Order: sequence, then structure tokens, then C-alpha cells
Amino acid sequence: MTFAPLGDSAVVVTLGSSIDEATLLRVRSLAAALESETAAGVVDVVPAYTTVTVFYNATPHAPDNGSPYDRICRLITARAEKSDNSWSEVMRENLGGLHDEAAQLEIPVCYGGAFGADIGDVAQCAKLTPEEVIELHSGASYVVHAVGFTPGFPYLAGLPGKLHTPRRATPRTNVPAGSVGIGGAQTGVYPIATPGGWQLIGRTPLALFRAAANPPALLRVGDRVKFKAITPEDFAAWK
Repeated sequence: MTFAPLGDSAVVVTLGSSIDEATLLRVRSLAAALESETAAGVVDVVPAYTTVTVFYNATPHAPDNGSPYDRICRLITARAEKSDNSWSEVMRENLGGLHDEAAQLEIPVCYGGAFGADIGDVAQCAKLTPEEVIELHSGASYVVHAVGFTPGFPYLAGLPGKLHTPRRATPRTNVPAGSVGIGGAQTGVYPIATPGGWQLIGRTPLALFRAAANPPALLRVGDRVKFKAITPEDFAAWK
């Protein structure tokens, strides 16, 4: 575990060097252990890939407590030691575990056509047919390793190697909400209309971000996702 300051009121805690499920479980466990520490000055906790970024109140406390940065690092170290000793139990009891199939979210996707303008380019890059791209993409199981870029945007690991496709050379100025894209070795869903450079292969009618909901983002780090192919008629009838 290593610490690195981020500005004057945040610290990035790195828990591993490889992006895998074991590291992700440690990340989720530490994040869960810190999210209730508002009384100790924790403002926000952001888990992603191999790190947990902790935003904290930088107002100095009593002089003998050291600097706010030192104080928060001591708190993180204590919580990390505790969570490392029981992280598997924490995941099973409190977070539903990565291997809990009941926690898996199915996302309907209308692939190709007007909904996925780049599916032909992805197929050409992979030397596959568009139908084979759909079969591979919808047949895989994915894990959310980060949420960011825009509110609720999930970065999903688990994309089959044949579908790894470079981002577009020129990003689009407007990608419709619900668009499903491929960017390198990852796939993801644009929750809101925004510029973007990923290869678009389909679109979902499911809203992944609702500002008025609690929580507003449908997915969080560690959740599992499966995609299900639907027809344009299914898309139009979605409510």
C-alpha cells in the first residue's frame, strides 16, 4: 500500500499493481471502511481499479495530531489493516461479493444500425462479422472497475480480446445517452449525452444515471454486468 498526495486535500492510496478481482475486492473493502469516517474528516471516497482516492477536510486539528495529510494517512492505514484482515467477510456480508450472481445487472442493448454506427469498424478490425461482434460482446461477463469521465459512466473490464479496438481518431462532439462503446480493452455506457471517442456498437434504453435518484448512478465499482441484445422494436417499447 502506498500513499500519494493529490492537491492539498486528497490522497491516492494504491493497493496493487495489477487490475484483477483480488485487488478490486481490497479496493472496495477499504472504500467501504472509510465511507463512514465523516467525523474523522473524510469528505469523499473514490474507488477505481487499484486505488482509493480519499478527499478530506484539510483544516488543521490540534497541533499534536500532525498535519491533516499525516492524520488522514494514519486513519487510512488503520482502516486498511482492519479491512485486510477481514475483507472477504466484508464483501460477503456487506457488499454482496463479486461472485454473487444475484447482484449482476442485465443491460439491454440494440446493436448496430442507427444505434451503433461503428460496429462495422469494430468487426473489420477484429476480422469478424457484425453478428459475431454482437455475440461476443453480449456473451461476456463484465465487472465495473471505475465510474467517472461523466456522472455514472462505468468502465467495464472483461471485454473479449478479439473486440479490443482503438478509440476513434476523431472523437464525436455528441454521443447520445445510452450509447454502448468500446475503447481499447474496455467497454462502457455513456449515461448522458456528451462528447466521446469510443467506438459505438449499440445503445441501451436503460437510464444509468438519474440525478434525482439516490444513489443517482445505477452502477458502482465492483458490480457485475451482462449485456442482452434486443431489437429496435424492443428499444422503442422500453419504458
